[in-house]
Amino acid sequence: MNVSRLTAVLAMDGRGASAASQDHAAIILPLLLLLGTVLLIGALLIILIRRYLRTRGGKLFTSAGQPTQAEFHSDRFFQSSIFQCPNRWVAIKSANPQAVQTALGLHNPTPCSWTEGMAQGGGQKLFISPPVRGWILVVGSLLPEPSEDVDACFRFLQRLSRELGEVQFFSVNRAVGHHAWARFECGRAIRGYAWAGETLWNQGRKTWAERKLSLRCYDYCEGDTQNHFAQIERSRANTEKILLLASIWSLDPSSVDDSALTDALGIAGELNQAKPR
Repeated sequence: MNVSRLTAVLAMDGRGASAASQDHAAIILPLLLLLGTVLLIGALLIILIRRYLRTRGGKLFTSAGQPTQAEFHSDRFFQSSIFQCPNRWVAIKSANPQAVQTALGLHNPTPCSWTEGMAQGGGQKLFISPPVRGWILVVGSLLPEPSEDVDACFRFLQRLSRELGEVQFFSVNRAVGHHAWARFECGRAIRGYAWAGETLWNQGRKTWAERKLSLRCYDYCEGDTQNHFAQIERSRANTEKILLLASIWSLDPSSVDDSALTDALGIAGELNQAKPR
C-alpha cells in the first residue's frame, strides 16, 4: 500500500469515529435530560406530600369521621406514659371530677397527682383523674369485676350513667383472656359485652369500632367447645385490642402523658360501700 492510499484510509476512519461519537452524544444527552426531569418531579412530589401531612397533622379518618386503626398509632403521641395498663377502668365524658366523686360516693377524698393516684388504685381506693381530652378516668381494683358478678357491674354502670351521662367500662385479664367493654348513655346500655370462659353479657349491636377491629363476640351459649385452645386464642386476641377500642370510643389510659399533666391533680378516695351498686 502506498502512502497516498494509507492516508486516505486513515482519513475515512477518522470521519467514521467522529460520526459515531456524534451519534452517541445524540442518544446520551436526551436520556440524561429525561433522568434529570424525573428526579426533579420526584423531589417536588416529596415536598408536596410532606407539606400535606404537616397540614393534616398526620391524622387519617374514615368517611364517617371515625378514627382508623392507623390514626390510633399516629395519635399515640405520648412517649412516656405514667400508666401501666390497668385491669379495669371507667371513662366518663365530663370535665367535673367533683361530680364524679359525688356520684361514686367516695369516702375521705384527697387531691393527688397521677402517679400517687395510680399507686393507690391497686389498693382499697379509687382514683378519679383530672379531665383529659374531655374524659375523666376512674381506675382501681374496687371497680366491679364482670366475671365475679356481671349484674352488679351492670347496675353500677347504669347508676353512674343516670347521674353523669355517657359512661364507658373496660376490663381485661390477659392471663386468662377474660375481657369486657360497655357503653351507657343516660342510664341506658347502648352496648355491653363480657367474656370469662363463656359469654356473660352480650347486649346491643356491635359498634363500628368493634367491627373495624374484628373483635370476636360470641352470643350466649355459643363458642367452639370442640376446640378449647382455639377459643382461648380468639379471646386473647380480643384482649390485645382493648386499648384500641378505648382509644376510638373515648381514651386509651396508657396514652396519658405525665409531663403534660404535671400540675393537674385528681382525687383518690375509698368507695362508699353503702352507695347502691
